[in-house]
Amino acid sequence: MTESTDDRARLVPLLAIATAQLMLVLDDSIVNIALPSIQAELEVLPAHLPWVVNAYILAFGALLLLGGRIGDLWGRKRTLQVGIAVFIVASLVGGLGQSTAMLIVARAMQGVGAAMVAPNALALIATTFDSRKMRDAALSLYGAMSGIGIVIGLVLGGVLTDLLGWRWVFFVNVPIGLLVLAGGRTLVAPERHTGRLGTVGAVLGTGGMVALVYAITRFGEEGFADAIAYVLMATAAALLVVFVLSQRASRNALVPLSLFADRNRAGAYLTMLGLAIGPMGTFYVITLYLQQVREYSALATGLSWLPFAVGIILGAGVAPKLLLKVAPRWVAASGATLGAAGAFWFSGISLDTGYWTGLAPAMLVIALGFGLGVIALTQAAVYQVDPDKAGIASALLNSAQQIGVALGLAVLAGVAATVTARSGSADPQALVDGFGTALVAGTGILLAAAVLALLTLNGRGDGGDQAAHTSELSEVRDPVKS
Repeated sequence: MTESTDDRARLVPLLAIATAQLMLVLDDSIVNIALPSIQAELEVLPAHLPWVVNAYILAFGALLLLGGRIGDLWGRKRTLQVGIAVFIVASLVGGLGQSTAMLIVARAMQGVGAAMVAPNALALIATTFDSRKMRDAALSLYGAMSGIGIVIGLVLGGVLTDLLGWRWVFFVNVPIGLLVLAGGRTLVAPERHTGRLGTVGAVLGTGGMVALVYAITRFGEEGFADAIAYVLMATAAALLVVFVLSQRASRNALVPLSLFADRNRAGAYLTMLGLAIGPMGTFYVITLYLQQVREYSALATGLSWLPFAVGIILGAGVAPKLLLKVAPRWVAASGATLGAAGAFWFSGISLDTGYWTGLAPAMLVIALGFGLGVIALTQAAVYQVDPDKAGIASALLNSAQQIGVALGLAVLAGVAATVTARSGSADPQALVDGFGTALVAGTGILLAAAVLALLTLNGRGDGGDQAAHTSELSEVRDPVKS
């Protein structure tokens, strides 16, 4: 079979992986639009309403490491398919939900399924596609889905809620999930590796991640004076320190510490944390600005973010070509710097900022930077990793991104709320002052991510190394094909 014929044969698995990522990201935003309708119909108490969102975030973020390692040991294709099945069932339960408790449980189940799918979908890109060209194309599509899924979620959430009712923001996942299951049958990957899932490490790591993600979530909801959040943060730190110590002595490590011996890979994880804080926090702040200050409807808000989707597609499409010629550190640093420029552009918002002059260009720039940065960091994290560690390497990157998103929401929302509160009122100008200051903070975080990329990532191109690694992956896959 020629390379071009083989690449065409991989089109279906490529679309399956990309669609799986789209479905997961979609659920980060699509439910938010439906919250007022959900609250009205199910009479959800204000204190419980955030958990319709947080249950998904908490389960997803906390179980990513476990989901990645399970895929390494028990088979990525199998783990991804089970995760998709769980997600479909959870979506049905959510759509049929008759109570707040039922809905929150369904959202947590969706998070469990997502944690099994996300790291293994990314790892399958590195192990399914033989040629660098096809692997880069898959990664570009995956990266694009990571960004445009949020925008599609906002638009689709508004349309479905207005036309069919809030339950369809859950039901829409069923046909998408079934398509992914059908396409996923064509995936090819090494299915099993030696080793066991260390129980102690799994408990410590998962417990630490639960405490960490919940602490960040509480900071975002209750502010930086929340005592419970600090207790959770201390608990997370203690559990994760013990977790690392246990991994050093374990023969069945959940997270092989050898992954961090590669400075390039460790730098990618740290940089991703900062890169994710900026755009996602900015997304949150500008969405509030559009709805609370400019009084956009939910659907109009979603449509207004279309330049963000365009920027993500451009960035994710250009990045692989750049990475064949330019060192990863420069691509990632440029992406973070563009993101900082977009955030700073946003920080000048006023009561009557023009959409086409003050908002749309900034959306495009910040998304372009995010697309470039994500692809560069993903290549650094998951390319050239040992095949039996691809799942956990992907899970670590996903975890960094999820934690970054949560931190971005907490930090920028906290800054905005603090500045607005100091004015003594919540009039539109006070809100704008808070949003502008928060966006300046986002600018600083993204500039710090750019510096971190320059200091830690590879300073040379990797085209030759990737070709050699492709040969290694082919050797791993040959027994499976036969």
